[in-house]
Amino acid sequence: MTGHPDLSSARSSADQPHRVLSLLDAALTARAELFDSGHLAAFRLFSGFYEGFPHLVIDIYSRTLVIYNYADNPAELLPIIQVIKPYLLERYTWIKAIILKTRSTSFAEEKRGIIIHGDTPDSRTKENNVWYALDLTINQDASFYPDARNLRLWVKENLDDRSVLNTFAYTGSLGVAARAGGALKVVYLDLSRKYLNLAKSSYTLNGFTIDEKDFLVGDFWVITNRLKRSGALFDCVLIDPPFFAKTGRGTVDLNQQSQRLINKIRPLVSHGGYLVVVNNALYVSGKDFMNTLEELCSSGYLLLESLIPIPQDITGYPQTRVNSAPVDPAPFNHSTKIAILRVYRKDIRI
Repeated sequence: MTGHPDLSSARSSADQPHRVLSLLDAALTARAELFDSGHLAAFRLFSGFYEGFPHLVIDIYSRTLVIYNYADNPAELLPIIQVIKPYLLERYTWIKAIILKTRSTSFAEEKRGIIIHGDTPDSRTKENNVWYALDLTINQDASFYPDARNLRLWVKENLDDRSVLNTFAYTGSLGVAARAGGALKVVYLDLSRKYLNLAKSSYTLNGFTIDEKDFLVGDFWVITNRLKRSGALFDCVLIDPPFFAKTGRGTVDLNQQSQRLINKIRPLVSHGGYLVVVNNALYVSGKDFMNTLEELCSSGYLLLESLIPIPQDITGYPQTRVNSAPVDPAPFNHSTKIAILRVYRKDIRI
C-alpha cells in the first residue's frame, strides 16, 4: 500500500518562518524603549525560549546583531535565519554587522561566530554612561552579558568609596561598573589573561588608570587562599562563576556546591561589607537556592539584603512571554539568580 505524503507536516514547516516573524515582531515592539538614538546600547532583541521559539536568541550590541542558533540540528534553523536577516536589516537600516553563533557544532569558529552581514563588528557598548569593550567573537558568548544589566547598575550606585574584588571576572563588566561608580579600588580575578585584557580595554575607554597589580590571572582557589593569608579584606566581593568548572585545585559546581563556594569567599569580605552571589544553574530552583542562602544566614553572620531581578528583555514581557523556566526560579524572576548579602565577621561583631 502506497502512503500519502504528510501534507500537514509540510504545511507546518512552510508556515514556521511566518510564525517566527510574528513572534519576533511582537518582541521588537515590546523593546521599543530600549533603543537609544546613538545606537550604543546592548540588550536582547528576542529571547527565544521564553518568547515562543526556543532555538533562537538575538542580541544587539550597538550596531551589531548577534544571532544564536541553539538547534540540535543547526541546518534546520538556517531557512528561518535567511528570512529574519533581511527583515531585521530592513527594519533597522543602521545595523552594520550580523554575527551567527552556532551552539551544536564541532567547529570552534562557528561557536565563536561567523559574520554573515557587514564586516567589522562593534567593539564597544555604552550602558548607564559607562563604556564596555566588546569582542563579540571571543567565545561562544559575546563577552558582555545583557542579563547582568540591573546588577551592573546596583554595583555602580552602591560601591562608591569601597574596595571591590571581582572574582570569576571574565571580561570584567561588574568591576568596571564599580570603578565607574567611584569604587576606590577594584581587583579582578580570572583564569584567562585574554578576558582580563578586555577589562583593561574598558578602563581605557572610560579614562581609568590601569594598575597591573589589580588584574590577577590564575586559579580562583589558589589566589583566594593567597589573599586570605595576606589578610586582604574587601568592602564588596562579587562572585559570578560558571555553573561548572574544574581545575587541579578545586571544582565549581553551582548545582551542588553553592554553599561551599560562598563559605570559601566570605572571609575576604570586611565587616558590614557586601557579598554579591550569582547562581545561573538552570536546574537549581529559586526555592532551593533560597534554602541555601537562608541556611548560611541562620548563624547571624550573613544577612540576605536584596534580590536583583533580571531585565525583561531577557525574561520576556507579559505580552510576549510564552514559556516558563524549566525549574521554578521564584522568588527570583529567572534561572539566573542574584542575591546581595551583608557579611558580619565573627572576629568583630559584638
